[in-house]
Amino acid sequence: MKFLLLTLIPHTPNPVTGSKLSTRDRFHQVVDNAILAEELGYDGFAVGERHERPFISSSPPVVLSHIAAKTQRIRLFTGVTTLSLLDPVRAFEDYATLDHLADGRLELMIGKGNGTAQRDLFDITEDEQWDRNRESYEVFHQLWRNNKITWTGTIRPPLQDAEVWPLPYQKHLRVWHGSATSTQSVDLAVRYGEPIFSANVTHPIEPYKHLVDYYRHQWSAAGHDPSEALVGAGSAGFLVRPTSQEAKALYQPVFEARHAHSQIWESYDDFLERSSALVGSPAEISEKILRYHEALGHEVMHASADGEGLNEAQHRESLELFQSDVAPIIRAAVPSRPLEPVFSHAKA
Repeated sequence: MKFLLLTLIPHTPNPVTGSKLSTRDRFHQVVDNAILAEELGYDGFAVGERHERPFISSSPPVVLSHIAAKTQRIRLFTGVTTLSLLDPVRAFEDYATLDHLADGRLELMIGKGNGTAQRDLFDITEDEQWDRNRESYEVFHQLWRNNKITWTGTIRPPLQDAEVWPLPYQKHLRVWHGSATSTQSVDLAVRYGEPIFSANVTHPIEPYKHLVDYYRHQWSAAGHDPSEALVGAGSAGFLVRPTSQEAKALYQPVFEARHAHSQIWESYDDFLERSSALVGSPAEISEKILRYHEALGHEVMHASADGEGLNEAQHRESLELFQSDVAPIIRAAVPSRPLEPVFSHAKA
């Protein structure tokens, strides 16, 4: 299994101390976390996209470009790119540029996006977001393979023999389709023969397993090789300590700040038991990941990059302990395909 750290760059007070970083310092913290992730041997680092409070992740390609300049090996994911809110031509230009600056380390995760406020900001409805996501990806997908296209649709002016530059560095970009509760993202992934990344965050496992099972069924029904279906999955929280008691005590303020008013979890113990949160000892976390893998069959997993409620030393210790005492067990038990670029240097 491959492991990546993800942030939506929430800009909120520390749930333990109440202090809040400046915007500048929060961005630099994200970059520092990416550098640390590479140092510790994580496979990827992901930056999401949101256009509403409390997040400041409105420009993932800018943040990832800075991270690319500070790292050498780690794969750089979006998580997700909200193509429904973007002009696909501009999105292509941004990510093709990033692909060069990252030496082919880009992994794109696309999705409709969440949040009423950002729909209002861009003056579109939820139904329009699905339509725009499909059409935008149609344009983006064509441009990545041939930067001169003719296209007509509803989301932007027609393209007639339009040339868009630069050519991307990777000839075939791996695109993951973010999937939460709707089959529409899954259907789009199947249409293009591409992987899905299950959110696996807000609810217990059942609705996510349903969508993953649906993906595998539709994948085979579409004539794709079943062995080529590829699934990633998220997690709802992340804190590794030598003992279960220590981990749960440290994470409880985070739960109280972020999840206590949820109508899904009856209590903190219920959240730890029935959610995908990876909070506990290395043995507990290893058992939960393997249990979720048995249900989802995923080869890639993301955990939170943010270390909410922890000081810098505690955050590093948690990430280190995962890599030393959890990751080797999971990697041995769950073989996974390599996340490698298809290098294709631009000729023009």
